[in-house]
Amino acid sequence: MAAAVVPAAGRGERLGPGAPKALRELGGAPLLVHAVRALTRSRAVGLVVVAAPPQGIAEVVGLLDSHGLAGQDVRVVAGGATRQESVRLGLAAIPEQTEIVLVHDAARPLVPVEVVDAVVAAVRAGAPAVVPAVPLADTVKRVMPGEPGQPEPVLDTPDRSTLRAVQTPQGFQRQLLAEVHAKAEAEAAEGGGPAVTDDAGLVEWYGGQVVVVPGHEEAFKVTRPLDLVLAEAVLARRRASDGF
Repeated sequence: MAAAVVPAAGRGERLGPGAPKALRELGGAPLLVHAVRALTRSRAVGLVVVAAPPQGIAEVVGLLDSHGLAGQDVRVVAGGATRQESVRLGLAAIPEQTEIVLVHDAARPLVPVEVVDAVVAAVRAGAPAVVPAVPLADTVKRVMPGEPGQPEPVLDTPDRSTLRAVQTPQGFQRQLLAEVHAKAEAEAAEGGGPAVTDDAGLVEWYGGQVVVVPGHEEAFKVTRPLDLVLAEAVLARRRASDGF
């Protein structure tokens, strides 16, 4: 069985003032609840570890319990000041015999179970690190960053056919994930460390191979208020069609 870590200690300022992003409501339940449910629906996942704000552990435990998600298959631990630290702390709470670990954003509440299963299956088949991803619909320009709101010179236009928008859950051989996090922690203690935004990026930074499996358009990340509106619409459609 695989285990999953859900880093949920961040505040998510782009959604505006108020509760931390993971606790914002979607269809009557927090994003975190939807994300944990999505993982527990997979028969391949036996444990979900939520890395919560250190001062909000009791609140998160109560929240999950009130939505029927408390028990041996869901654990809550204190997260860290950064996403990377929260993943590392969540990983430490997973039994050592667990060989496959997923990392899933709490802000991706609507990931379909088939995406979760596909990621686990790819790691089980031998891939050291796996990310779900979707092709880009828009043309992408690489620019010279300038002042906010000011025109930015275009440097080039990458070939869109070679680009993918990466989602979660990302899957890893447990030993590999532990190794790259240990290296990053040691370098950070010396004032360095990789500048990456996800765990697959850590694997790449230290020379590991990452492979892509098909993601899903409904596994988008809720980052801005408009994303929340879209998520509400997707959830309403699911509930109307299959009692989700």
